[in-house]
Amino acid sequence: MFAYCDESGITPELKRSVLAAVVQGKADVKTDALASPTGFPFKVVQWDGDPATKVNRKRVCDLGYLRVAYAMPNGRVGYRCPSEPEAEFVAKGGAIEETVGRKCLCNALLSTIGQPQERKDGPAEPPLVTSGDELVRLGRFLDGRTRYSAGDALQWLLSPAAVTPAG
Repeated sequence: MFAYCDESGITPELKRSVLAAVVQGKADVKTDALASPTGFPFKVVQWDGDPATKVNRKRVCDLGYLRVAYAMPNGRVGYRCPSEPEAEFVAKGGAIEETVGRKCLCNALLSTIGQPQERKDGPAEPPLVTSGDELVRLGRFLDGRTRYSAGDALQWLLSPAAVTPAG
């Protein structure tokens, strides 16, 4: 709920697009077991206005926030990420199977807050919008609004309406 309030870091354009889809009943949250290079399931928002559907994500790990340390043959410590190019990952001792379906969350989540990686050889990194399963029920809270504040969300969460089952 707070991810889409006025004060959140998600770009205003993405918030408007997701909330419009929620109000129309055209947003969904899917658990993607492979998206995260960490191996943990990741909840990803799917909606018709998603700008990432128009762009192929480039396999890259140029920020490295989720890299994992491994022992190199010479005894030194190296770092690898299943989201980097497959050949690089495998050359570092990683299994090719670990690369399937992985996305660079570091770059994608920075793009979601309006800080996409700009590359000379292709489009800017597309965003990856994440949310809990309750996103699809946010329309009840919105009640026709297209935006809201963190205070509005808090007030609603503390009200009896928030715990009353939808009828």
